[in-house]
Amino acid sequence: MITGEIKSQIDKIWNDFWTGGISNPLTVIEQFTYLIFLKQLDDRQVTIDKEKQLLGSSKKADIYTEEQKPLRWSYFKELDPERMMDIFRRPQIKLDNLTAFDFMRTLGTAGGKFSEYMKGATFMIESPNLLDAVVQQIDKLPLSNRDTKGDLYEYMLSKIAEAGTNGQFRTPRHIIRMMVELMQPQQDDTICDPAMGTAGFLVNAAEYIQETHEDWLLDKSFREHYYGNMFNGMEIDPSMLRIASMNLQLHGIENPTLISGSALAERNSVNSQYSLILANPPFKGALNANDVESSLLKMTNTKKTEILFLSLMLRMMSLGGRAAVIVPDGVLFGSSTAHKAIRKELVDNQQLQAVISMPSGVFKPYAGVSTAILIFTKTNSGGTDKVWYYDMKADGYSLDDKRNAITANDIPDIITRFKDLANEQARARTDQSFFVPAQEIRDNAYDLSINRYKEVVYEEISYEKPAVILKQIASIDQERQTLLNELKGLL
Repeated sequence: MITGEIKSQIDKIWNDFWTGGISNPLTVIEQFTYLIFLKQLDDRQVTIDKEKQLLGSSKKADIYTEEQKPLRWSYFKELDPERMMDIFRRPQIKLDNLTAFDFMRTLGTAGGKFSEYMKGATFMIESPNLLDAVVQQIDKLPLSNRDTKGDLYEYMLSKIAEAGTNGQFRTPRHIIRMMVELMQPQQDDTICDPAMGTAGFLVNAAEYIQETHEDWLLDKSFREHYYGNMFNGMEIDPSMLRIASMNLQLHGIENPTLISGSALAERNSVNSQYSLILANPPFKGALNANDVESSLLKMTNTKKTEILFLSLMLRMMSLGGRAAVIVPDGVLFGSSTAHKAIRKELVDNQQLQAVISMPSGVFKPYAGVSTAILIFTKTNSGGTDKVWYYDMKADGYSLDDKRNAITANDIPDIITRFKDLANEQARARTDQSFFVPAQEIRDNAYDLSINRYKEVVYEEISYEKPAVILKQIASIDQERQTLLNELKGLL
């Protein structure tokens, strides 16, 4: 759990960046990430050096040579600001003509998974005093504490949304956690988010396993799976890929399989590979058909990303694989051929299990669009008998732009009811959750919107007859006049 003291330290770092002229939230996160990575590299070298001193040798290869000592965190953090900036800005001729940043960017696989995504990274800190201030503060952060460093980085990431810029990259954490708990990741799952952003879904899936199934990690074969190929992600933005990689690394997932580039592109040939998909794919904009992998267009010939991603997920999922995906409401009732085709695919050829309708304020202040969570299983042979609906009205936060914490929260009820669907059978259409037979959905042109099936009971309000109301008004008026006359008498 992150403490108030650490939050204050992160707030100070964030404010220093902003007052130092770096106001783009993603740039702040990037520069913060690079510096954390440099400290981690030095910490690894310190561990290797200690092993050599104690044992005479180390199985791990050196990260820095003796000549590269000035490029190490433990060295340059002691320098004055101007000299420290030289280490970052001016190639050190005696040190293979590298700056500290060049060293990190060209380290490659020797630096671990994160360094594989450093191509195109740019050092943006221009002020020596800002660099010195941030380095000194990062040096005080408890990055050696495994339980704290992940929370620490998550708190920094949360500031992307608070800053009001690029907030679309972050799905609210409590919504992510709800989806993870609904899907309950299993030991043999291979989890993927094909539009991972900062890797929130993957991180939360890892945390869920650590918190609820800590005993699994005692098994050697599961540990190999957990730290090896359990967590997978795709991201088109190289900057977000680096941020996601660091987020996973600081949460103990040091070797995730992350793919750079558009998941929808022709070169993405992943097929029947993942048993669990958790995602909030982008649902704004359209793609050129020439940029989309051809097999996706066969199922749904469209340019809309939200539909293409659903097609992609079905292709990427293994038989029996499950998915929980956030979609805009338009996917549920859109009248285009592609909209109908993807809904027909889910209902007739796969097993659509649930539609959880979320209020439009969930993604405020960045978007007011209404969304829903689709939960389905890949069967390729149908199996949709009936679909469970839930009308979420509150998520624990106000549905205005402020998103302040409130008492009303349907999330615990959603999780409880989904885990015990047998007791949902008798629920009426007037209740907050209920079942709808698949045939009824077919009869309604595969419309999946909750408003099509939910029944609303309107309370009958009776009013007095006009003559009675007029008599009441006259009586009130007479009483008013009497009081007014009494007041005049007093004067």
